[in-house]
Parts: sequence; C-alpha cells; structure tokens
Amino acid sequence: MPIRISAARPSVVAAAALLLTAACTPVAKEQKIADPGAAVSGTVELWHFFTEREAAAIDAVIKDFTATHPNIKVTVKAGQDDAKMTQAIGAGNGPDIGLSYSTDIVGKFCSSGAWVDLSPYVKRDNVDLNQLNATTRQYTEFAGKRCAMPFLADAYGMFYNKDLFAKAGIAGPPKSLDELTDAAKRLTVKNPDGSLKTVGFLPLFDFYENAAAHLAPAVGATWLSADGTSAVGDDPAWKTLLTWQKNLVDWYGYDNLRKFRAGLGDEFSADNAFQKGKVAINIDAEYRLAFVKDQAPGLKYGVAPIPTSDPARYGGGYVTGNIVGISKNAKNPEAAWELIKFLTTNDATIVKLANSLKNLPTTVGAIRDPGLQVEPEFKTFMDIFANPNSSTSPPAASGPAYQDTFATFATGWQSGKVADLDAGLADADKQINSVMTLGG
Repeated sequence: MPIRISAARPSVVAAAALLLTAACTPVAKEQKIADPGAAVSGTVELWHFFTEREAAAIDAVIKDFTATHPNIKVTVKAGQDDAKMTQAIGAGNGPDIGLSYSTDIVGKFCSSGAWVDLSPYVKRDNVDLNQLNATTRQYTEFAGKRCAMPFLADAYGMFYNKDLFAKAGIAGPPKSLDELTDAAKRLTVKNPDGSLKTVGFLPLFDFYENAAAHLAPAVGATWLSADGTSAVGDDPAWKTLLTWQKNLVDWYGYDNLRKFRAGLGDEFSADNAFQKGKVAINIDAEYRLAFVKDQAPGLKYGVAPIPTSDPARYGGGYVTGNIVGISKNAKNPEAAWELIKFLTTNDATIVKLANSLKNLPTTVGAIRDPGLQVEPEFKTFMDIFANPNSSTSPPAASGPAYQDTFATFATGWQSGKVADLDAGLADADKQINSVMTLGG
C-alpha cells in the first residue's frame, strides 16, 4: 500500500513527546566545514518518508548522484517519518541527511540545533539562493538560521469529479465558499435509508487534507501576530472559515458524516474516496495527479484553486513542501551537503523528480526547463504556487504544536462540543500560546 505523509502532523501528545526528546538531546558539536575545493568522499546515510513508487523515484536520482560522485556511497532508508528521525537524533544517532515531509518542523529543528546551519556551506560554495522560489526560501529558515533546503514543493487546490458534476448539472468548479456549499449539496446522494451514498464535499477538518492550515488561505486567515503570539482569536477570518464549515457539517449531520467517513479507504491507497467516486470535491495537492494516474487512470476529473470568501483572493492556496537538512549527529556532513546540493539546486535533478513525483519544482531554472512535463492540471498547481495570494504556515520554535492545538479545538467545534465560537477561539488562543511557550 503506497503511503505518503505529505501533510500529516503528529498529535499534540506526540508533538509534546518530540519536544521533550529535542530538549534532552546532546549538545551539538562545534560546526566546522572544509576549505573550498576540498575532496569529498565516504558514506552518507539518507532517511526519507517516501515508499514504493515514490521511493523508486528517489533511488533513481541517487543513482545519478553516485554516477557523478563515485567517491561517495549513499545508504538510503525509506519510510522514515519525522517522529523516528527526531527520536534518533535525540538519542545521538540518526541519519546524516533527513528528508522531512513537513515544513512545520523547520522552526524546531533550527532552534534546537537538531539540523545544522547550512549557511556556511551555502556561502563557501557560492550557492545563489535567489534561484529558489521566494516562499520556499521563507519556510526553510527560522530566526535568521538556514537549517534546511527545499526538496520540491506542494500547492493545494481542489479536485472535482467531472462525471458527477455533469450528472448534477454543474457546469464548472465553484469559486466561492457559497458556491462550494451549493455544489456540495447538489452533488450529495443518499441511500434509501437516508445514509450518505455520495458526498459532494466532506467538510470535516480531520478528513484527508482538510487541515485548517490548508484552508486558511481561502479566507486569508493568519496564525501568528507580529510578536509571535497566537492570532486565531483576533483574526475574524478564522470565524468566517469555522462558521462556513460548521454550517455545512450541520446540513449533513455530524454523525452521518462520521459514519460515511468510517467506510472510506485510506487517503494514499487505491481506495481513496475521491478516486473511488465517493466524494465529488476534494482538497488535495499536485502529487494526487500521480496517484490518480497510477491508481485510477479512468477517472474523469478537473482541478482548480480552492474557493474563497473574497473573489480578489481566488487563485491562491496553501503552499508547503518537503525539506532536507544535515543532522547534528552527521558522521559525514561534507558528503551530506554534496548530496543536498545535488537534490535541491541541480535543475536537471529537480525536473526529473518533479516529473516522476508530480511535485512542484522549486528553482527558477527547473520551472522554466523545457523538459518539465506540464500537463494542464499540473499547470494549475504551478499557477497556485506562484500566485501572490498563496501563503504558508509560519515556522515556530515549537514546530507544528500551534496547529496541532488548533486542530484539537476545530474537531471539537465541528462535533458541536463548542457552544460559543468567540469564547472557543479565545480559549484556543490561550492554549496555543501556552504550548508555544513550552515548545520554545
């Protein structure tokens, strides 16, 4: 079963455990780098989270690297998530290179020193960071410290089933949240007993990629204020998003949605609900294109930006990506940096990865490369990636803790456990600030 954890985050408890692990890690050694032009050799170990088809794509570019760097041997461990990597580093072990699925970990890895500062290597080798997309430069550093490089990127949009749209008499994808609500209702089909057979849009925050962070750009919601404290209680955009979402949940009935969701397949399996026609509209990223091609080649679908509350904001979306860095326990940091450079600044390598993984390229040269396969659907995600209305979640020293805390509140809200939204958001503010203080 293919497994991809591109946007999944650890639970609040798991996040707290990771923070405690990071707090107990040994002090990093003084960072020293080789002189310019020094020969690099030896073995380097890379951990990444990809599996099966996607892991094979990584293996292919590793072969390209070793062919051009015969003095460096690369050992690869696939299927390693952030929790395993963090725990291994905390125990004084772990890989030379870690490839993480979540940009949200950058702040914690930078502030704790779990990943070393790459700035000395960048400066020594005259790496032009301006070749990187502006957003990817933003989410690979924290507090002036660059401890990661971007390994491809993700942009989130909306997938919709063309056959189901035609059957419901809907001409094209919704562009506003009100239009999304209307389409969701028209596309929903019930069984004779009243249970849900097909859902137009499944609005639960804990379904597949419906994370609050992925939907925040639809209303222009902000996570943190200028002083780094929580903004969820003061930013009215969060109330707009949560009110819209809860109204749609109530129309379906929360218990009805839970029962329906219980019968759906895993997100990254061939039984994905959208790929099976059980959900007509789904929030997802560009990598879904490769999964559909591999697992549901007969599906007739379209892609578009996520609907917004303000027409002026339409076209943007949530942007994130995978990141790669050198562990503070690295036995061969110079070889690690050589491989990271190859994976993140070599346009030909990036194009090859983008074509096979259907992730977005992160360098200007790769984006313009004629060898990049840009199908119309992929072009939509590239446009979202470049749109000025797109945004990402800000890094924090506590990592994804503030989003995990908000997710707990949001799932309580959608189930009806929160009676007063204003009071609930104010309480979420306090909890987020508390967990960020502990984590930072």
